[in-house]
Formats: sequence, C-alpha cells, structure tokens
Amino acid sequence: MADSLDNEVNTATYLNPVYDHSFPDPFVLKYCGEYWGYCTGIEPDGRCFGVLHSTDLVHWQPLSGAMIRLLNDWPYYWAPEVVYDNGKFYLYYSVGDEVNMQMRVAVATHPAGPFVDSGHRLTQEKFAIDGHVLLDDDSKRYLFYATDFLEHTHIGTGTMRDLMLDPFTLAGQPRPVTLPGFDWQVYDPNRVEKGGVRWHTIEGSFVLKHKGLYYQMFSGGNWQNPSYGVSYATTDSPDKPGEWAQVADGMQVLPILRTIPGVVIGPGHNSVVRGPDNQQLFCIYHRWAFDRSARVLAIDPLDWAGERMFILGPSTTPQPAPILPHLSGFSDKDWQYQGGQWSVTDNVLTQNSASKVITQAIGFAAFSCLTMEVSLRALAEVEALGVALYHQSEAVWRFKLLPGEGRAIIEQNDAASIPYSINLPADFDYQAYHLLRLEWDGFALQATLDEIVARWRGALKITQLQPALFTQNGAAAFAGFGLTVGWQDLFEYSDSDLAKCGWAALHNDDGWQISTKQLQSSGQPTQAVISKGPLLENYLLAVNVRLQETTELSGCYGFYPAYVAENERGPLFTVEQQADNWAVVVKGAGISRTFNLPKDFDPSHYQQFRFRKYNNELTIQWEAQLLGEIVVRPDPSGIALYSHQAIVGFDTIRVTKI
Repeated sequence: MADSLDNEVNTATYLNPVYDHSFPDPFVLKYCGEYWGYCTGIEPDGRCFGVLHSTDLVHWQPLSGAMIRLLNDWPYYWAPEVVYDNGKFYLYYSVGDEVNMQMRVAVATHPAGPFVDSGHRLTQEKFAIDGHVLLDDDSKRYLFYATDFLEHTHIGTGTMRDLMLDPFTLAGQPRPVTLPGFDWQVYDPNRVEKGGVRWHTIEGSFVLKHKGLYYQMFSGGNWQNPSYGVSYATTDSPDKPGEWAQVADGMQVLPILRTIPGVVIGPGHNSVVRGPDNQQLFCIYHRWAFDRSARVLAIDPLDWAGERMFILGPSTTPQPAPILPHLSGFSDKDWQYQGGQWSVTDNVLTQNSASKVITQAIGFAAFSCLTMEVSLRALAEVEALGVALYHQSEAVWRFKLLPGEGRAIIEQNDAASIPYSINLPADFDYQAYHLLRLEWDGFALQATLDEIVARWRGALKITQLQPALFTQNGAAAFAGFGLTVGWQDLFEYSDSDLAKCGWAALHNDDGWQISTKQLQSSGQPTQAVISKGPLLENYLLAVNVRLQETTELSGCYGFYPAYVAENERGPLFTVEQQADNWAVVVKGAGISRTFNLPKDFDPSHYQQFRFRKYNNELTIQWEAQLLGEIVVRPDPSGIALYSHQAIVGFDTIRVTKI
C-alpha cells in the first residue's frame, strides 16, 4: 500500500558553496528541527563567532555574533562548537594570541546567544584549540582538542581527549588520539616560528559512532598543499589506551575529503549533522574561495560502506538538495485536535489546558514506515506528555514522560505487553526541550530520547500508523516536528528471524540469515532473492554490499531497485566481472544495459550503490560517481536484493521517499 500523504516530489538542488561569504571552521547544531551555524573570528558587529540560521542546510541567514569579547582583549577566537544539554547551550572555543591558546566554555539559553563566558579554562597546555565534545552511549563526555607534540617522531600538532567531569571541568588526564605520522600531514617543511623543524598538523576533531566503532574525523596538512584534506581514525572504545588507528597514509589511501587542484581549494575543518529528513548525515566544511579571499561554507552527504567512511564530495556541480520531511510543522490541514487548548506560535505547538483526560493532536495522514523527530517539554506541572502512534483510531503505542515520577514509560496496546519503565537522570529538566526520535520500518520500532538518555526497540507489525502528540493534566509544548517516509536497516539487532525483521525471502530455502551485523546469503546455487519494505512511488535507495565468496566463477550479487512482487520484479542490476573489470549489468523488463565500474573497484570490500527512482526514471550511482539512467514503470515499488552462487553480505539498506 502506498502512503496516504502525497507531497510534491523533491527535485530541488544545491550548489556549493551554500554560503558564499567568510565562515571558517564551521560547526552546525540541529536544535528543534532547525540549524544553527557557528564560525571562527570576530564579526563586523564587534562580537566573536559568526552565527547563521537555516531550516534546510542550503539557505542561510546571518545573525549577530554569538558572544561579547573577553576583557583580556585576546585577538583570536577560534573554532566554536555548541552542545545543547537539558535547556542550556554550551559553546566550547579556543582563545589567545595564536602562540598561547586555551580552551574555554560559554553558556546561553538560546542557540543564537548571547553566550556568556563561564569563567572556566578547560585545558592547561600552552596551545590548545579546536574543541569537540563527544557524548557517549554510557553518558560519559569527552573533550577532544588539538595541541602540540614537540617530542614526537613527527613533530607538530596532534589531537588529545580528556574525560569531562561536568561541562566546565576536565579530569586532567589527557590521552593522545591521533598524532602526525605521514607526509601528507606536513604543514611546513621548515617552520621558522617553531625553530625550523619539519612541522606536521592534525586538528579539527569531530567524532561519530557507527555500528560499534568510533570515528574521529580530522583535518591534516596545509590547506595550500594538494595533499590537504579530511581523514579519520577509529577505535572500539574511547577509553582504550594508545592512539586510534588512522586510515589514510596519503599514498595508498587518500583523505576522504581533499583538495582538487584547480577546482576545490583546501576543504577542511568539518562537523557533521543530520539532514532535514532525519536520516542522511551531512559533512559541513569550509573551502577557500577561488580568489583565496575567504573560507566559505559547503555541505555534502556523509556515509559508510562497511567500516569505511566516505563523503560524496567535495561537490562542484548541482546536487540533489537535502530531502525535506514529508510532514513537518503543525498546520491545521495536517493535524486534528482532540480536547485541550492547542495553538501554534512560531512553529511551536502548545497545549495550555490542565485537562485531566488525555488531550491530543493526531496527524491526518497515515504512513507505512517513518523516521520521526520531535522536541517536547512541560510548561508547568503536568502529569504526562509524549508521543503516540495510532492505527485505525486506536493508540497502539505511547511514549510517556512522567515528571512527577521521574521516569518515562512505553505502553503498547497488547494484552500481553507490560509497560516498559525508564528511570531518567535526577537532573532531568522536564521544562527544557528533549528530543524524541522514532524509527519504524513496518515491523520494528526504535525510540531514543536525547540520543542516549533512553533507548527502546520492539515489534510493531502494522500496515500504517498516524503520529500523535498528547498531554494529560497539564500544559506542554512541542517543536521541530519532522516525519520522513522511509526506513533503514543496519542489522545491529540480535534477532535473526527474517520475518520478524520484515525480510521476505522468495523461497524458504534461499539460505538468507542475519549475522555479524549484516544480512548474508549462503551461496546457494540457485538465484536467491529477498525483499523488504512498503511500496513507494519515488525514493532514494542506498545499499552497502560486498562479495564475500563465490562458489562459481559466475557468482555475483545484485539488486531489484524497482521491485513490486515475485512476478513483477522489474529490472535486475547485477555486479559481475567482465573480462578484466567489474560492471553493473542491467537486464529484464525489456532492458539490457552495462555500466562499467572503475578499474580499482574491489567487490570483496563493502561498496555503496545508490538508486534514485523518480516517476519512470531510475538513476544509479556508485557512491559519488553517477553511472547512468534507465526507464522503469512509474508504479509504486519496493526493493529486493539478489545473490547467485555467492556468499554476499549487506550491512546497510536505506530507503527514503522523495
């Protein structure tokens, strides 16, 4: 069944730079569904740290500077990063005279500021810059920053991390994370200011966690050199002693974002943020204008293929704009209100009644899969507030915040289901906005509160659901609502029952299984096909896949990116070897095409293929490289995976309606 909300297809594009003015060392915060950008330097208004605001990552509006300069009158204010926590915004920054630099933190109650310095110096090193805060799953916080290593084999700037005891205090036990070790990281072969030594530079940390691994992104080298760019290092625990494992050596493996001589100058110092669809991540970075007068703001999608991180950039041509939510905001055409006193001001939905019965706002539209985010807060004393999911006028799932009890509960409309209780931190401020995120693929539902405060996963096999927001016996506000039709499977769960996870094999003996965080075919001699997901008219499909083993020389893997049913599969795309190279071969539905892959394509390593179905046009990409386009039927369709005489692993499948 196709989804009942039929928004206009997103065909907009963006072109880098998305902000063609000076905005160096950009950091972007997503808060209540909107974006706030911060940059290095002193603004024309005399305040430090430029601020931009956007609702879509593409169109940016400049605001006043974030903070009044300190009384010390230091000349340099570098690399701000803002962390939101429990109603407050913490701005971490470095300040000094370029030779002496220290990390400090300022505080505000609004993302635009004004920020006020807290009076706390975090670091003790003579030179400390480029702070980044990691909030881990176990609620530990770490500050990553760059400092100088004068006794190291490769002298220069590297990165450290220290445990944070609170937002203003470090444990004082910093450990190295990434130190210089390769020629591509040379900043100056004879740096006069440092005594003429061969100076290396690693700086600009940003840390992500993906499928159990931690990824520290960093910038290396000198922006004036062709070797300059962004790479990353990994570990399985930030508490593990020793340096993290760097990926790029600058020769066999290059940085994932780098200078393109004559085209892109010095892309670097990045941050990462979720796009408006709440699925796709975007790398936010600066690059130099062609006249080298300023570092301007650029964005490009960031993703993984297996354990390999990559960026679809630096792009220089029009790119598909970030996908917008299919339902956002609180217009009367999208919501119906039951009881209470509901009103909308500045895109914030407020319920001001103290009704003892549940009052709710229910979305008119129903969806067969969704990724949804909303921020919610109590306005005064309230018995309960939260989010519900409805099916045919009945609430089948509720997430309830219970301020009076210091906990949250999850209720399912199932006679055998017992409410799941979550104890919240003692300092949890119910009158501050907290982010609730839901991901539902038609079979499993996952909920997270503030990313790490609470996590829940359970079964919810229903055809379609409607979102709802509710309060009971008190007032509350909801902001930043965004719902995207789509689903993602990272195969991180331990349940190997394919049917419970929504996967349907064409034949019961096809040998598919979920193991080691991947969907795996068993190498049967027959053609194995497995499908998942509702039918959508227009969508973006991303598939991560690798060929683990072939039982015959003709062994291969493939995709049905426009799959309707067993007897109507649409064209089959197979990745197979032809002579001395690999190619994507398209057959079926009256089509016969071949798209050659690069000479260095290695099917034994995870690769990402991206398909975009728009009406009757289907385009195929291998990561950032466009391979070609074919014509398909415009009917709503889904996706299926294919394996023939091969053991194949799929580690990510993501479908997003466009």
